[in-house]
This record gives sequence, C-alpha cells and structure tokens, in this order.
Amino acid sequence: MLWLKSLHVIAMVAWFAGLFYLPRLFVYHVDCADDVSRQRFELMERRLFWAIMTPAAVVTVLAGLALLVDYAWAAYGKAGWLHIKLTLVALLVVYHVLCGQYLVALRDGRNRHSGRFFRVFNELPTLMLIAVVCLTIVKPF
Repeated sequence: MLWLKSLHVIAMVAWFAGLFYLPRLFVYHVDCADDVSRQRFELMERRLFWAIMTPAAVVTVLAGLALLVDYAWAAYGKAGWLHIKLTLVALLVVYHVLCGQYLVALRDGRNRHSGRFFRVFNELPTLMLIAVVCLTIVKPF
C-alpha cells in the first residue's frame, strides 16, 4: 500500500510540474514573433504534454483509483472532503485536456487567447493543488 501511495505522489508531482509549466510556455509562445521561436515552443510543449504530463496524469489517476478501491473508499467513502477532492481531480483532468486543446490550437495557428489569458489560466492548478493537499491532509469534514 505504501509503495502504491508513493507512486501516486511521485506521479502527481510530475503531473503538476507539467500543469504549472505548460501554460507558461503558452504565454511565451503567444508572445513570440519569429518562426524559429514558435517552432521551439511547439516542440517543448509537445514533449512536455505527451512525454511527461500525460503519462504522469495516467499513473496519478490509476494509482489514485487503486488506493481508492483498496483503502480510501472503505475508510472515507462518506467523507465530504474525499468527494470534493475527487471532484477537483476530475477538474484537473479537464484542465489537462484543455491544455492539449490549446497546444493543438497554438500549433495550428488557431489560438484565440492572449498571453494574459494564459497567465490567469496558469494559476488554476495552483489553487486546485492547495485545495487537494489541504483536503487530503487535514480531512476537515
């Protein structure tokens, strides 16, 4: 059980590293003016999303589900904090998918968002991380 929990936390840290960094790359991508920079950002974004973020997200969710089935649901199934945490994780998955859509839009020249939009968008996973960690550790209700 502790090995599974360790895997879950390690994968979550890797996933969040990408969730924090990819939107920042979008800011720089939107603000760049030359083709060489655009191509560099597209390569960095694609590698981050597909080689790091997505595998880490899959491992995070699968390990979390395994923990939920093996342990957490029996112990905390009726706890409000767990339901809120699971809702936030679902929202993080939606955020991840949105990142993938923005990546494609930027690559294809269909982006409609400004650097300012991506700066604000970049703050959302921080808020969700704070909430998830506090809910998980404190278990307030």
